[in-house]
Amino acid sequence: FMHHTAPALDVDWKDDMTFASCSTDKTVLICKVGSNVPLHQFRGHNDEVNAVKWDPSGNLLASCSDDSTAKVWNVASGNPDPLFDFTSHKQEIYTVKWSPTGPGSKNPNKPRMLATASFDSTVRLWNAQDGSCIAVLSRHRESVYSVAFSPSGDYLASGSLAGQLYVWRVKDGKNIKNFKGQGDIFEVAWNKEETRIAACFSSNVVNVIDFKV
Repeated sequence: FMHHTAPALDVDWKDDMTFASCSTDKTVLICKVGSNVPLHQFRGHNDEVNAVKWDPSGNLLASCSDDSTAKVWNVASGNPDPLFDFTSHKQEIYTVKWSPTGPGSKNPNKPRMLATASFDSTVRLWNAQDGSCIAVLSRHRESVYSVAFSPSGDYLASGSLAGQLYVWRVKDGKNIKNFKGQGDIFEVAWNKEETRIAACFSSNVVNVIDFKV
């Protein structure tokens, strides 16, 4: 698959055959194993695209960029314009994550949401039905590199430079747990039981934090 014209930065599988990729060439591609040409090409970003993620239904794809925007593409419809264009962040958006809720998820009766993490020190939660901003999570003081929803979709963990981890309650955006480690945090992840959070630090350490409501 040699369709990008500059370094590819992220890839996410939709199913056994189809995947999305993004690149510093500012494009998002949908490709399929066995097909010599991309199924779709999305060209809405004005700078390199850092991450792509499929929603649980496999119909929507989120992307985020150094142009400080995140976009949601309705891949199922094939529309070349974004379904939603989130422009509220003030600096680069490093990553996006879908909540494990809504159509196609294990929590289908909870609303579908998207989280974006930015170098502007904020995390934003977005309503994936109407494109509105649900909450701005703004306790971080440094660039936020990682966000992760808990398996129930009720909580969100975020990690930033300077070793700061926060856990937020999604329904009201309240900060309910903090952890400060040594070095910068580059990734956070929940266990399946929603009882622990792991965080990767630049100080060669992985911290595991117990989580109890």
